[in-house]
Amino acid sequence: MSLVPIKPKTPGQRFEVKSRNTELHKGRPEKSLTVSHHRAKGRNCYGRITSRRRGGGHKRLYRVIDFKRTKLDMVAEVLRLEYDPNRSANIALLQYEDGEKTYILAPKGLKAGDKIVSTNKPQEEFNAGLCVPLKLLPPSTFVHAIEMQPGKGAQIARSAGQSAQLISVEGDRATLKMPSGEIRLLNSNCRATVGRVGNEEHESVSLGKAGRTRWKGKRPRVRGVAMNPVDHPNGGGEAKTSGGGHPVSPWGQLAKGYPTRTKSKPSNAMILVRRNGKKVKKR
Repeated sequence: MSLVPIKPKTPGQRFEVKSRNTELHKGRPEKSLTVSHHRAKGRNCYGRITSRRRGGGHKRLYRVIDFKRTKLDMVAEVLRLEYDPNRSANIALLQYEDGEKTYILAPKGLKAGDKIVSTNKPQEEFNAGLCVPLKLLPPSTFVHAIEMQPGKGAQIARSAGQSAQLISVEGDRATLKMPSGEIRLLNSNCRATVGRVGNEEHESVSLGKAGRTRWKGKRPRVRGVAMNPVDHPNGGGEAKTSGGGHPVSPWGQLAKGYPTRTKSKPSNAMILVRRNGKKVKKR
């Protein structure tokens, strides 16, 4: 995989940088693992916009990803790697010994022809793609696709290039350092996949033009300071101005640094160090 700057033939290609991966499958996805997916375009069940700046975009089929990896002690062969328009990470098509096919997130270093397994038994080698409970992994192991509750399916570290590091395991509690820097506890029976998520060059890709952003279903964003006072708290002024106040939403909520996380979340008790580096005081 490599980053390729495009030789501009049109003005929109002047700043375009693509990620070229010759290992990705060029054809259609596995038909039995794709479903139609309705995108709400930012509307709720009443048709009202509740999430702004969404809409349009290219049609896309949803690839059904196996986030639980519940097919235990059966070796699966990687048939191919594929592009997934619904996420930043690439995906891998697996075929088990009984013929069943599934998609998983493709870890860094995984390639067609590799053999991987999901198990609850202790292992001697910890190759990328191995899925086991956290209690069976040695400290300092980098993992991704981590469950927050046993059997619920992977929820943590699923985007391109992300991983969490296992710090220690004590009894039924495992300590992990999250991609954000947060240190938290998890049940040691939660499953995780060894390695980092692949396609780590995703963040270095430059779309080059506004049109490619529209293809992704993202509509234009107008700055609040460019609006009139009737439309936004930061609007107005006789000339170009930064607004004269803290950045806020059109409804007055602070946009930078204001905590919106509810105090009643059950997982709050499992956080040891927040992403800002502050230790959580236990009552």
